[in-house]
Amino acid sequence: MTLATAARAQEPAPAHASPTAAAPKLAYLVSDLRIPFWRIMARGIEHSAKALGYQVTVMSAENDARNELQHAVTALKSDIVGLIASPTNSAAGATILKMAAKAGVPVIIADIGADDGHYVSYISSDNRQGAYEIGLVLVERLRELNWMDGSVGIIAIPQKRENGQARTRGFMKALSENGVRGAGLRQQVDFSRDETYKHARALIAEHPEMRALWLQGSDRYQAALDAIDDSGKTGQILLLTFDAEPEFLQLIPQGALVGAAMQQPFLMGEKAVSTLHRHLLGQRVPREIQLPILAISANNIAEKLPIIRRNVLGLNEGG
Repeated sequence: MTLATAARAQEPAPAHASPTAAAPKLAYLVSDLRIPFWRIMARGIEHSAKALGYQVTVMSAENDARNELQHAVTALKSDIVGLIASPTNSAAGATILKMAAKAGVPVIIADIGADDGHYVSYISSDNRQGAYEIGLVLVERLRELNWMDGSVGIIAIPQKRENGQARTRGFMKALSENGVRGAGLRQQVDFSRDETYKHARALIAEHPEMRALWLQGSDRYQAALDAIDDSGKTGQILLLTFDAEPEFLQLIPQGALVGAAMQQPFLMGEKAVSTLHRHLLGQRVPREIQLPILAISANNIAEKLPIIRRNVLGLNEGG
């Protein structure tokens, strides 16, 4: 029996039905559920899976490639009809795809790409454009403050990841087009508060002319704010991020953050499941689907609030 035939034989229940023991199984391999972005995406996956009548198992590698490999082995032996993967890095994604191809299991890649390999569809955010647009938000604020002669530091996610590379390219394009200098880049490894704090303090110490710091994530924003404050630079160095936390709904209007390039992880998770579902039913699906990133500042946060609450933060998820 082919996979497509098996899928049709186990066609999911109508929307809003509760999965049962007989429901087809999916697995989601995620790099690290300790990071809020991935928890929100997992909720989007679970929300859509439940609506379409699937069972889904979420397996977090906690940023450990060995865990990820073991989870892939376990998932592919568990009679799943499809796999969704947000790998620890693009090389790991290629390994997962090879394993899934050997097992005959279709894969949707969500957010972090793979160096090579066959997948059904790659659901991603337009990281380069989103980073470019938040870069322009920063440039506008620097111009308002007459700080255009200052530089900008970056605390980056791993640059081995395709999304990390795209974020850096887009942001630097916005800066270079407007004559703003970079102040160096430090890469996160363990994504801890201590690591982010030390990176921020080092950049501030090495570049006394620095006027802004861009964090290519969101959950360690407080560590960056603390580093700015402990360096005696509060009010002198701006902070902006990629992604979002619930606190940003207050921090951006208050001016504690200049803004954030907000991906839509809840929507991305839903899209991953619905795309896999269509494939399992024999329908053609796009090989690549890019979702827009919201460049949010104090100027537009009120207007975008309903979208931010649901698609970005996973609040009001039934809406």
